[in-house]
Amino acid sequence: MSLDRIALKGLRARGRHGVLPAERELGQEFVIDATLFLDTAPAAAGDDLTATVHYGELAEELTRVVSGEPVQLIETLAQRLAEVCLAYEPVVKVEVSVHKPAAPIPLPFDDVVVTIERSRV
Repeated sequence: MSLDRIALKGLRARGRHGVLPAERELGQEFVIDATLFLDTAPAAAGDDLTATVHYGELAEELTRVVSGEPVQLIETLAQRLAEVCLAYEPVVKVEVSVHKPAAPIPLPFDDVVVTIERSRV
């Protein structure tokens, strides 16, 4: 059986993640993309929000994680975000990307992105 997807892309939140003291002190904007893999048929059949993921609530939870306790690595932040997504019962697998477009790199660049995939199995 193939899984359906719910994607939340371009969620922006300010956080204080990073290795450098200035990153912790000043903070910066992070951009989150989360793709949840699940079977949406039960929700669609009954037009039932409780049988799927309320993406508005998910967005609020993910934003709280980004603006919450700082970590050094965006890999760690991505893991925490994936755990939030997997806490929703119908979600089988998740792909989370954390973008750090203002990373302290002294060269021209567009973005730094860490993408992870996690599943219940």
